[in-house]
Amino acid sequence: MAAKRKPDSQVPAEESDQLLIRPLGAGQEVGRSCIMLEFKGKKIMLDIGIHPGHSGMDALPYVDWIEADEIDLLLVSHFHLDHSGALPWFLLKTTFKGRCFMTHATKAIYRWLLSDYIKVSNIATEQMLYTETDLEASMDKIETINFHEEKEVNGIKFWCYNAGHVLGAAMFMLEIAGVKVLYTGDFSRQEDRHLMAAEIPNVRPDVLITESTYGTNIHERREEREARFTGLVHDIVNRGGRCLIPVFALGRAQELLLILDEYWSNHPELHDIPIYYASSLAKKCMAVYQTYINAMNDRIRRQIAINNPFVFKHISNLKGIDQFEDVGPCVIMASPGMMQSGLSRELFESWCTDSKNGVIIAGYCVEGTLAKHILSEPEEITTMSGQKLPLKLSVDYISFSAHTDYQQTSEFIRALKPPHVVLVHGEQNEMGRLKAAIIREYEDDPDVQIEVHNPRNTQAIELYFRGEKMAKVMGSLAMHPPKEGLQLSGILVKRNFNYHILASSDLPKYTDMLMSTVTQRQSVYYSGAHGTLHYYLSQLSDDLELFEYQEKNAMRIFKAVTIIEEPNMVTLEWNASPINDMYADTILNVILQAENMDNPPKSVPVAMKLDRTHFKECLVEMLIDMFGDEAVNKVVKGERATVIVDGKKATINVLNLEVTCEDDEQLQQMVQTAVTKLHQSLYPVSLKTKT
Repeated sequence: MAAKRKPDSQVPAEESDQLLIRPLGAGQEVGRSCIMLEFKGKKIMLDIGIHPGHSGMDALPYVDWIEADEIDLLLVSHFHLDHSGALPWFLLKTTFKGRCFMTHATKAIYRWLLSDYIKVSNIATEQMLYTETDLEASMDKIETINFHEEKEVNGIKFWCYNAGHVLGAAMFMLEIAGVKVLYTGDFSRQEDRHLMAAEIPNVRPDVLITESTYGTNIHERREEREARFTGLVHDIVNRGGRCLIPVFALGRAQELLLILDEYWSNHPELHDIPIYYASSLAKKCMAVYQTYINAMNDRIRRQIAINNPFVFKHISNLKGIDQFEDVGPCVIMASPGMMQSGLSRELFESWCTDSKNGVIIAGYCVEGTLAKHILSEPEEITTMSGQKLPLKLSVDYISFSAHTDYQQTSEFIRALKPPHVVLVHGEQNEMGRLKAAIIREYEDDPDVQIEVHNPRNTQAIELYFRGEKMAKVMGSLAMHPPKEGLQLSGILVKRNFNYHILASSDLPKYTDMLMSTVTQRQSVYYSGAHGTLHYYLSQLSDDLELFEYQEKNAMRIFKAVTIIEEPNMVTLEWNASPINDMYADTILNVILQAENMDNPPKSVPVAMKLDRTHFKECLVEMLIDMFGDEAVNKVVKGERATVIVDGKKATINVLNLEVTCEDDEQLQQMVQTAVTKLHQSLYPVSLKTKT
């Protein structure tokens, strides 16, 4: 669970518990969606759109708040301009070096939709963010992802779910160090004529970043909406008027084409009235839709077996206004959807002074666009050339924009119950109303704690997540099942946000690392007798081995350090490790002490060879003399002799001369003293004169 606290500026970014969510666009506005996530030293950008109400650099998100070359990952939710419109500029004209992903259908449609945007943009060439050549070059930098396919980039795991909304639209689930964030992009939980409803993920996110386009509004039922739409179109053409439906080349256009083609088929009296799909990309667009039939709903997939629903009987393609003969009632669907420029704007200006004509706004309109302006029913409009024209044609608004309404959003949040909800992609007032409604919905529910945030552009939301670090044992260390109290020794390896404990020998197998051995050598001046040095070193350890090394006398002590004897010098050699280094320091200290002795001994003690059988016999006889025949077991089993006095048992270890007696400390000390004196008397230290 996230907790609020002051960040520790001393903590490295990859170890920090702070999750930062900052909208660079779509913060208390609709348009130029761009959300930045920063967590554990990773930076992710979600969408990079343009604002339909602005042009040139003004349409971009607030990208000056970030360093493009620091971004690890860019995910694009769908092809609409307010989510992908700045992508060619960002990929080609900034220092971005990360990876960019979108679904297959989104990539295919993005190519043609942005091509259409370039053609209809009514701005000078030098103000254009990118050219057709830039758009083509950006395709090579975009990677694709399938729905439910998990990918990983620099420790960031991510996968996507179907979002409804438009063909190829995706909701992205990200996981960084165990913290899950779901970004919905634009989504719809209502199935329409060709798209399935958005999925509800089976994984509960810690943070939900969701659109709030329609705030607390409730959509009318699909059937009622379609009937109202076809009724309005019928009325306009019946009165001898031209019906303009501004749409973007791809997206809602295909839904409306399906509705109109079916309606015309069911009304023979309308067969003489033409319907035009006016887009220079009409054929390419429909080819893309026919390619991705399997990404649509069951209704379309069943129908395709009989006939292709996207091969329309009553709809003709219209590449441009020069091919259009304006001779009577007709229906034209033309891009762009918000009539900032292009064919839809030209037709609107041509028809707006005739009251028989009508325009039907079929999608969400962003502030600052002509489509939004005419919904307020002004008396006149300003043309692209600056001329004032009276607005006499009918203006109707029917939302076919496949965004969630309050009911869908509420049900989605209730299904996921995320601890944090971050609202984006909504006008300030709508977003505020939705935030208040969600808070009211859960304020009396003790079982659900949901915190709702609605940041404005560039305002960061700071959340803190402290996860438990768990290390997985791998390789040879994992060969045997763990036992309680067992101490495990290995190397802790951190890779991205995963921890593993490995034996050093397994490092090359499971990682890119190699084991190296550092051999240390140190030469020390020593002028004393080597026999003296042997003696002092034997006092350090019984484990002293004498051997020849490259025709020189040498010793190995502690099975780790080799001491090579040379004239007036000894050389120490060992493999570096904390323990071996400690051994070497101790040996060096002994050598220096031996060299600096004021009166070095003229002879060194030499230990006699121990006859263990003889020692055991003498030990038994001594114990009988001390405690009596009945107290001593005359057979020494293994390397242990025993004596029992007044029911108290003392055990003598013949190998190390240790005596144990749990019941009587005095008996233990008495026997210990006797054993030590026996050993000293049998194997006294003799002196050997140095030669």
